[in-house]
Amino acid sequence: MSETSEQKMADALEWNYTSPLAGYENAPHLPDERTDDGKSYVNNQTGVKSVAYERFIEPLDNGRRGGFDIHVYYFQNNPQQTQYARELWQRIRHEFPELRIYTFWDRPVGPHPVAMFEVNLFTPAQFGAFIPWLAIWRGPLSVLVHPNTTHEDDVPHELERELKNHTERAIWLGERIPLDVGRFKSLVAAFKRAESNKGE
Repeated sequence: MSETSEQKMADALEWNYTSPLAGYENAPHLPDERTDDGKSYVNNQTGVKSVAYERFIEPLDNGRRGGFDIHVYYFQNNPQQTQYARELWQRIRHEFPELRIYTFWDRPVGPHPVAMFEVNLFTPAQFGAFIPWLAIWRGPLSVLVHPNTTHEDDVPHELERELKNHTERAIWLGERIPLDVGRFKSLVAAFKRAESNKGE
């Protein structure tokens, strides 16, 4: 295992995780019966769909920012990728005009190490439509899908949430591109030092 992989595993241990079964402690026993395909399981049907079909779950942003940011990356010095990315940006604007679609950057910005453009998703329906579409149409490009969270008791500071959202909670389509999260980390460390000094 490379040092990079080990470091990523160590970084993941810095976060606290609530049990996925929180709130389901008294749920009925799950059946061991299999469906007709012999592989998947029969589940207890309640007739009630998860609220996650209608609204993003807490603490995802259901407001102005939107629940997810989509960053579509291209190598700005590669003419074929640049052309494909610009055509994809235009196609998204034609086919998904209800989404918020940002500047087509021709250089790296923020923690993004290569050129990119960004799209915001505001509803589970938009996520469900756009991400499968993008899985097919992204072509040679890499895509970062990251959540936007509004608050969390175990991650109180906005910069720390941004760091977690861009790393630990990130979803990738295509090859993962290492982000420059050093600025996030240094700002989080400075915030923690300042908070620590207040208590003294």
